[in-house]
Amino acid sequence: MAVRSDPFERLLGDAARAGVYPGAAWAVGDADGVLTEGAVGVLDPSHPGEPVRPDTLFDVASLTKILAVWAVIGTLVDAGKLDLTAPLGTYWPETAGRPLAGATAHHLLTHTAGLPPRANLRHLYGSDPQDVRDGVLGERLRHPPGDAVTYTDRAALILGYLAEHLTREPLPRLAEKRVWVPLAMTETRFGPLPPRLWERCAPTEYDEESGGPLRGTVHDFSARLLGGACGIAGVFTTTADTGRFLRQLLDPGPGPFSPDWTAASLRVRTGELSPPRGLFWHPAPETDAARGVWAHFGFTGTGVWVSPARGRWAVLLTNRLRLTRDPGPLARVRDGFRALAFP
Repeated sequence: MAVRSDPFERLLGDAARAGVYPGAAWAVGDADGVLTEGAVGVLDPSHPGEPVRPDTLFDVASLTKILAVWAVIGTLVDAGKLDLTAPLGTYWPETAGRPLAGATAHHLLTHTAGLPPRANLRHLYGSDPQDVRDGVLGERLRHPPGDAVTYTDRAALILGYLAEHLTREPLPRLAEKRVWVPLAMTETRFGPLPPRLWERCAPTEYDEESGGPLRGTVHDFSARLLGGACGIAGVFTTTADTGRFLRQLLDPGPGPFSPDWTAASLRVRTGELSPPRGLFWHPAPETDAARGVWAHFGFTGTGVWVSPARGRWAVLLTNRLRLTRDPGPLARVRDGFRALAFP
């Protein structure tokens, strides 16, 4: 047997063989390009002849919050169209006179707005998209804005609505036009994917309604309720496209969002509150803000890391939901991957 010398391939391949996920693709790089990349495992254990490849498309779940929402909001801040500190009710009529009126975009980006921690959209508001929007924007807050950090999908959903209000364009079009096209992210899109792309898309969880694993259709139920695209989830992409995006955070040159936006986002913006948060980004687990490694994860088994201080980025895409919802094994693999990528 050949000796596997690449530490990333060893770590990630061993995890695939141990059943942490069926397969994974990764890339690590700097502002100039890719330093290491690869793929291990298979798309689906029931089809062992279909390996994961570097161009495999993954449902990246909450990485949508970074690749679409955070980036689009950055373009609006850079253009002077959004003041992060202005109360929403002062410029967004849908929130005026509602509990959310006194919160700001900064509160939403730091998960300190006081929103309910869970989406529960269909249970609370039904299946009509306008009813969902009205319900989310009118929901009472659980605490005054700024009092506590509580991660919630609702923050990204509302920021997506806000971007659409400010531009009069849908979020998928905003992300494509403002971010993905300028960065040549040609493989990145909101689902559902066209049939021609299904064969190289990693499947996620078994779906009772369709009688098989979801493939090319977003796993997140809230996103599916809203047609497959919203601020919470819905994006499919590759490691190469995600690497192009992350390189922009290290490149001081021209880009869709400014170095000032990146610098403002990758520092603690929540004071003494715990856990610490930047703007949607957070210090990587098993590190602190002083280490300068920032991360964001997705429920399907995905993650991104970036460190301007170290001049490096990393992306790990898996479809662990095809096998398990247990987050523990993947969390340990992520920590090992981060340690290799940012020694």
